[in-house]
Amino acid sequence: MDAPSATDAALRAMTVEEWSSLPEDEPGELVDGWLVEEETPDGVHETVVAWLIEVLRRWLRPRGGRAFGSELRYAVSARRGRKPDVSAWFPGRAVPARGAVPVPPDLAVEVVSRRPEDSRRDRIEKPVEYAVFGIRWYWLLDPEARTLEILELGSDGRYVRALGATAGVVSSVPGCEGLALDLDTLWAEIDELERL
Repeated sequence: MDAPSATDAALRAMTVEEWSSLPEDEPGELVDGWLVEEETPDGVHETVVAWLIEVLRRWLRPRGGRAFGSELRYAVSARRGRKPDVSAWFPGRAVPARGAVPVPPDLAVEVVSRRPEDSRRDRIEKPVEYAVFGIRWYWLLDPEARTLEILELGSDGRYVRALGATAGVVSSVPGCEGLALDLDTLWAEIDELERL
């Protein structure tokens, strides 16, 4: 079967498999079988994503883990597909190499965007979906509010707040022994970008 075109995808409901087979540069996430618009990242958003991937890769790779950017597609349910801004697989777990990933990563990160509908999706919709999917750690990094929230999946299947930070070096990151996050460095990178 040929991959659906973007036009086909916009006009009819599709399966996770069809969504997965869309061209890799085709934007959108799958919500209840329909391709929906994603946020449009700006320079601040991408600075945060690049910083996170760099920090996570430096910590994960020597241990045998992996970090991925925002185009890795996850089949979070039979009719929903999401693309976290950053995801990570801790050591000892095999990452499927092709198609929509049907198993949860250990960590998903969303960089909260300025548009209210994007913020709502990251703070309200995705936590429910990611919890049901089984992602143990969910991070929300908000460059506008300059906050980091780390949520852990509880035994009741809901996220609970494990950490909140606004500045400084987070030297004890829940679930990530040996990882440090220098938020001041990240905020400085954003300030530098905004001065250009």
